[in-house]
Amino acid sequence: MANPNITSADLEAMGLKVFDPAEYITSDEAAVAYINEALAENDAALLASALGDVARARGMTEIAKGAGIARESLYKALRQNSQPRMETITRVLTALGLRLVVEPIVEPATALVKKKKASKPKAAPVKARAA
Repeated sequence: MANPNITSADLEAMGLKVFDPAEYITSDEAAVAYINEALAENDAALLASALGDVARARGMTEIAKGAGIARESLYKALRQNSQPRMETITRVLTALGLRLVVEPIVEPATALVKKKKASKPKAAPVKARAA
């Protein structure tokens, strides 16, 4: 929670409950979209947290078995603000029936910058003066 002074009991007393994204990941499409959004943020801790949410939605015990990782270790590796190894990420994705895919960034501004850099004229060689 953002404010460590507020507990789940405090939220319940106010008629609120802690938001759990795992409750809303009810399809493969939702899982893929959620993980892709986390990847787009370029934040390893956010990716780990998103993978943890999807794993909990699918059943952490089954995902841990499929990944070959102890359930408790998987919870630790995928908690918020963790920095899991790439091997852990790929094993969890495989257990989820997913994989990482690399694709080019398609942003007009980025494409133009790359094109301009590639077409920069080379500096002409300096000729020595005759003495």
